[in-house]
Amino acid sequence: MADEIPLYPVRSAAAAAASRKRAAYYSAAGPGPGADRHSRYQLEDESAHLDEMPLMMSEEGFENEESDYHTLPRARIMQRKRGLEWFVCDGWKFLCTSCCDWLINICQRKKELKARTVWLGCPEKCEEKHPRNSIKNQKYNVFTFIPGVLYEQFKFFLNLYFLVISCSQFVPALKIGYLYTYWAPLGFVLAVTMTREAIDEFRRFQRDKEVNSQLYSKLTVRGKVQVKSSDIQVGDLIIVEKNQRIPSDMVFLRTSEKAGSCFIRTDQLDGETDWKLKVAVSCTQRLPALGDLFSINAYVYAQKPQMDIHSFEGTFTREDSDPPIHESLSIENTLWASTVVASGTVIGVVIYTGKETRSVMNTSNPKNKVGLLDLELNRLTKALFLALVALSVVMVTLQGFVGPWYRNLFRFLLLFSYIIPISLRVNLDMGKAVYGWMMMKDENIPGTVVRTSTIPEELGRLVYLLTDKTGTLTQNEMIFKRLHLGTVSYGADTMDEIQSHVRDSYSQMQSQAGGNNAGSTPPRKAQSSAPKVRKSVSSRIHEAVKAIVLCHNVTPVYESRAGVAGETEFAEADQDFSDENRTYQASSPDEVALVQWTESVGLTLVSRDLTSMQLKTPSGQVLSFCILQLFPFTSESKRMGIIVRDESTAEITFYMKGADVAMSPIVQYNDWLEEECGNMAREGLRTLVVAKKALTEEQYQDFEIWMLTGDKLETATCIAKSSHLVSRTQDIHIFRQVTSRGEAHLELNAFRRKHDCALVISGDSLEVCLKYYEHEFVELACQCPAVVCCRCSPTQKAHIVTLLQQHTGRRTCAIGDGGNDVSMIQAADCGIGIEGKEGKQASLAADFSIRQFRHIGRLLMVHGRNSYKRSAALGQFVMHRGLIISTMQAVFSSVFYFASVPLYQGFLMVGYATIYTMFPVFSLVLDQDVKPEMAMLYPELYKDLTKGRSLSFKTFLIWVLISIYQGGILMYGALVLFESEFVHVVAISFTALILTELLMVALTVRTWHWLMVVAEFLSLGCYVSSLAFLNEYFGIGRVSFGAFLDVAFITTVAFLWKVSAITVVSCLPLYVLKYLRRKLSPPSYCKLAS
Repeated sequence: MADEIPLYPVRSAAAAAASRKRAAYYSAAGPGPGADRHSRYQLEDESAHLDEMPLMMSEEGFENEESDYHTLPRARIMQRKRGLEWFVCDGWKFLCTSCCDWLINICQRKKELKARTVWLGCPEKCEEKHPRNSIKNQKYNVFTFIPGVLYEQFKFFLNLYFLVISCSQFVPALKIGYLYTYWAPLGFVLAVTMTREAIDEFRRFQRDKEVNSQLYSKLTVRGKVQVKSSDIQVGDLIIVEKNQRIPSDMVFLRTSEKAGSCFIRTDQLDGETDWKLKVAVSCTQRLPALGDLFSINAYVYAQKPQMDIHSFEGTFTREDSDPPIHESLSIENTLWASTVVASGTVIGVVIYTGKETRSVMNTSNPKNKVGLLDLELNRLTKALFLALVALSVVMVTLQGFVGPWYRNLFRFLLLFSYIIPISLRVNLDMGKAVYGWMMMKDENIPGTVVRTSTIPEELGRLVYLLTDKTGTLTQNEMIFKRLHLGTVSYGADTMDEIQSHVRDSYSQMQSQAGGNNAGSTPPRKAQSSAPKVRKSVSSRIHEAVKAIVLCHNVTPVYESRAGVAGETEFAEADQDFSDENRTYQASSPDEVALVQWTESVGLTLVSRDLTSMQLKTPSGQVLSFCILQLFPFTSESKRMGIIVRDESTAEITFYMKGADVAMSPIVQYNDWLEEECGNMAREGLRTLVVAKKALTEEQYQDFEIWMLTGDKLETATCIAKSSHLVSRTQDIHIFRQVTSRGEAHLELNAFRRKHDCALVISGDSLEVCLKYYEHEFVELACQCPAVVCCRCSPTQKAHIVTLLQQHTGRRTCAIGDGGNDVSMIQAADCGIGIEGKEGKQASLAADFSIRQFRHIGRLLMVHGRNSYKRSAALGQFVMHRGLIISTMQAVFSSVFYFASVPLYQGFLMVGYATIYTMFPVFSLVLDQDVKPEMAMLYPELYKDLTKGRSLSFKTFLIWVLISIYQGGILMYGALVLFESEFVHVVAISFTALILTELLMVALTVRTWHWLMVVAEFLSLGCYVSSLAFLNEYFGIGRVSFGAFLDVAFITTVAFLWKVSAITVVSCLPLYVLKYLRRKLSPPSYCKLAS
């Protein structure tokens, strides 16, 4: 009841007042404690009272005077963050996006979805035009490719800045260098980006074309014709063969199976590997031949297209009969697109096509993902731009605003434009390509494919990991490993003994049956007259195997025999029960494993339908059993049962199996069950207790029949424990099934009182909580060590990812292996697909594709860590490279009376960013702070990465101060030491600059690679050798000052020691500071390495 919900204690007068208000609210919300328990759910219709019942997460929330139950304190703070700060940070982007979305909605107004009447085999009778049945996963078309790619590039400030700077060089008054020094790097980045996008688009086009070109048999008045999947229309009668993908949403009209039903595989739609039973419309199934579908006048009324894959409402009507036949349709009469026919041949009428199918409506459009590191660098670029503008304004101010000061201002902006180096984008993109190549070449994670090469650093910044369970976290393969009968136990190495006992038992029974038949004695009499003695081991084993092979929901499925091609109508009549044709299908891999094990020991399930079951003994004899009642497994009962009658003896037996905690109070007392189940559980085995009870006819008639629907919460809980997502000692809160706002309110309050507790919740309950209490639920869920959501639709999975991104601002990773995981993978900041049993749809849509779930550890801990650390170091070093030369330019301009004259021109600037320093700087992509083995051994190291300390405003400020110090030392040192040889200041300062950069790379490196050493000496050699060829560039203002390189001068001892002195002064203090920091405050990885 509402007045029984305890609240957190209050600690202030204001809080006490708020508490009194709430007490009034709660007392008014319902009756007193003595009322009936059912009254607690009367709240669902009292929305006014619920609005006044605050569901808060902390005392801070209770102290707030606002009564909006939707809002958390954190959310209110975010909402108040508006004004100028909001506009500068994100407002302009929000406004631009809103305008673009408005224009798109105007240009592409969505058609209203309506219910429809579909006439069988008559597409031309459709009243409205329906979408083409084609799959399109491409982002662009021929006309939008170039504009789209350019927009994605230039929507970031970094690239837009480069574009403006490059375009300014076409203005003669602003030109300060060669065009290629600006346009070559920018053109390289755009060319690489467009080539990569073009290749990805072409691959998507090929995959779409392959799917859209698949041929299907279409039934017409003139017979069967072959049509492409993309040419299928609403109203067409389509024939789908076994193991063929269903091309569109259809109503199931007819099947070759004589039972009038078939199995379909839905793993690409809902992620569940168990086959679903679908039932054909009885009116069309009874027709004698396929062609009779055109001899009747019938139509299907279908509800409007919607996303829910678990429900359908419609009717089938045949008008040419007297009276007209009306048959209601439900989900079991549908065949959704992207599912696969598992048995027989089916014929259906198409009701939804293309983007109106359930599978497409549950798939989100792929988005262009941008890494957090790129966003951080973009913010730092804005800060650098502000510094650039401020420096230029200072220069113009000190100049006294003489002459055309605005032109001088722009020229200063261009002179100092290297503060934001254009090579930053080039280096980062090339680094990303190297990281991807390293992942794909890693022998420890074979088969890894990097499909999105722009976000490898994201693997090192993940906070929330969302993974699919079936086939992803588990391989969905079960093996029967042990049978315990109390006094004796059989393992993998003694299974042959069980086989021998089963064979001997049935041979003895067969011989006894033969003797009894010769004496004309009924079998049951002979059995009842036998003396009651302790059962032999052989008899107990036989009964245990028989119980396991009878108590399940497994159905054997047989392949059609070769040679009946062309006769698909009654193919099942020609099936045989040979072992090579048989496969098993069930709702759980546990069930299949049990039946496969009984087959291996000699007792085989050969046939099953709704009312009967047939077993084959080791001697080939077929035993028939009549299924009287079936009790499905439920999360509440934690067990399942079946009552069968042996047709040969008329004995009725009740078999039951389930979890040990559920079966222990039910079975006859013994002193070994609990102990042995505990021992097996400690070995990591899943335990199952099987029991039987013989029933008389009278007992069976008095048996109470009941059934509950299972929601697989128990399965989710077991998987969470076995995968160590939740420790065995940790509490698990199973969120009760809720259907209304009042129930959700009470259940959330109950969950709030628990601490350090994992949460298990079903998709239906999750939907209700998110509808009414989105903020509160997400806040609570984020405090849990683990959350398990079961029975979630594809849209719900993607919605959960989006909610985590919006409410926490942290990076998310989604992992899956089925088509139902695609939306979640595409919505996450980083999507990982696994090539599993459910196909390659998730793998193809993911950013990274792996073959096994265990490979994720190395992908994140090793490659994610290295990619982030290396890119952070590379990005900051490239910015340092631009800052130091801009500082030197500022000092140079100050000395020359604030003249806007470039210090270095032409090839020197290109060479500085390329052959002189590119290889050593880029070799930082080979650096690593800890060995891969150490990173895997100590996963705690990964936590440091999520804090973003490798690239922050703090580290950026440190690099800025280093750049200012070194740039000032290099320029002032050159001016002081070379006063008499002032004409050679360019050669002197540039030589010291190159040496400083090479030494700074060595200072940054944490683990040396032989390629790093090669890069250092190669760059130094390139510079020394170029001195003889580029002498015209080593003068102040080039030829205008009449200064050329004096080769004789640079070979003197004075030149060499002075350059060395400047370089040492610029680098030695930094080496000393680095050494002291390592000694006094070493980072965590240094402690492990030592």
